[in-house]
Amino acid sequence: MTVQVVAGLIFHRNRLLIAQRPVDRHLGGYWEFPGGKVENGEELIIALRRELKEELAIEVKVHGLMAEVTHTYPEKTVQISFFACSWSGGTIQLVDCAAIAWVTQSELGSFSFPEADRELLVKLSQQPSWWDTKDLQEPMV
Repeated sequence: MTVQVVAGLIFHRNRLLIAQRPVDRHLGGYWEFPGGKVENGEELIIALRRELKEELAIEVKVHGLMAEVTHTYPEKTVQISFFACSWSGGTIQLVDCAAIAWVTQSELGSFSFPEADRELLVKLSQQPSWWDTKDLQEPMV
């Protein structure tokens, strides 16, 4: 079974927002890029905006697809689409996560992420231009 997931790389003032998974969930306690499952027939960008509203009570501008990763865990396979985003509204609330952190490029490596995020973490550590929020393109929607 493959689960389609979307995640936001939400940059603000050259920092990236990460969220900690609740301990009672799959991969609980790990840090992740906020997002969630795509509903059947749902467009990826619509799903991302919905998930971020449900999980953190925020609105984002979606700027573009940054990476796609497929990873197989013992219990399921996830296909994750990571989109560059900028925070455009709302006050962050921990609706469906245990904690959040705004991290710099150098701080990112000190957090524990699921295996599925490993490839993206390498790219984030090697791409300083991704962290320069003034370079974000116009929103896709």
